[in-house]
Amino acid sequence: MRMLKFLRKKIGIIGAGNMGSALAQRLRLEYRIFIFDKDKSKLQQLKGVNVAQSGSDLIKNADVAILAVKPTDFRDLLLEIKKAVRAKLLISIAAGIKTGYIEKIVPEARVIRVMPNIASRIGKGISCICQGSSSNRKDLKIANKLFKFLGKTFIFEEKMMDAVTSVSGSGPGFWAARLENMPKDKWQEFSVKIFIPEFTKAAQGAGFSSEQAFELATLTTWGALATTEVWHITPQQLKDMVASKGGTTEAGLKVLASGGTLEEAVLAAKKRSEELSKEG
Repeated sequence: MRMLKFLRKKIGIIGAGNMGSALAQRLRLEYRIFIFDKDKSKLQQLKGVNVAQSGSDLIKNADVAILAVKPTDFRDLLLEIKKAVRAKLLISIAAGIKTGYIEKIVPEARVIRVMPNIASRIGKGISCICQGSSSNRKDLKIANKLFKFLGKTFIFEEKMMDAVTSVSGSGPGFWAARLENMPKDKWQEFSVKIFIPEFTKAAQGAGFSSEQAFELATLTTWGALATTEVWHITPQQLKDMVASKGGTTEAGLKVLASGGTLEEAVLAAKKRSEELSKEG
């Protein structure tokens, strides 16, 4: 009976990019998945999901909607689905988009914000979750349950999300930069003895407690290592995947390239995240 209840739960995902498609494939075993993307070619490789005809159509059919589009496309999407929302739970994974920004455009929505990192795509990631003023504890539990399919989840206040971005979001890129010219048989030893202690200190400098900093640093590091192994890619390739032009990771990598410390790189990434964030 419980399984039937789960199967009836309809999860909508708007955006079939890297994270949206990873969510669809991991959630489809336990939920009915509806997905929409303007680029139909992105939907062809997805199996066991229902394709919606539009964003509004998806919102009408889903119990919960995950918004997985690029920040540059976000405002247009919110305006498109605004009339269809009707007090639905919206979970945004768009980097830098604050809950207040969404609530201002779609005041009827209950909003949760999630920051998953790249290792979430292989189920070894970190997803940091925060609650908007329009959502409740039950909504937070739903988001927490969904994103556990991608790895470990943490719940923070929204004021910590720029720090989250600079640590678990940009961290895989910093790890890759520190060992891209290192023999592969040295990666694990370097990670344990040097990178994790330094990264823990850097995370504390960004505002996390010592316990939070150690857990985030450790999980981010092992997630990055696992990603290179599962995808058979080099640290250079991982770094290129994480570092978008003008983004937080790029800001931190510039600091490392000029001889700066990991702590300085994390603070640079945090500052860039603050600059990119849309105020509610």
